[in-house]
Amino acid sequence: MADRSLRGIRLGAQSLQSEEGVVFMERSATTYACPACGHETTLMFAADAEPPQTWECRSCGADALLEVDGKPVKPAEDDEKAARTHWDMLLERRTRAELEELLEERLAYIRARRGAGDDPTRQKIGA
Repeated sequence: MADRSLRGIRLGAQSLQSEEGVVFMERSATTYACPACGHETTLMFAADAEPPQTWECRSCGADALLEVDGKPVKPAEDDEKAARTHWDMLLERRTRAELEELLEERLAYIRARRGAGDDPTRQKIGA
């Protein structure tokens, strides 16, 4: 019974929705000027949306600045913290001397497990 209701419709080929009664948001054109290469990029945003201060230039990849009334707007300086790396978090928990001691213990364990160090004919790999 269920297979009869879909007879004659190509699934995924066309949408069954229409644009009848759809009201689109108001839009405004926003211009970005690239100081590096001089290119201008115009993008459409919703009228009530706040456009970003910078946008990546499509030509050279530099940061293009937002233009208001034909003049570039200087981006606001944010006091954002730099992302903490794994190394930074590790140094918060242990000192460098403790880390070197742990490294030596692990290397000794790995060398003992592999049987390295006893064989004088064994060559080191690398520079």
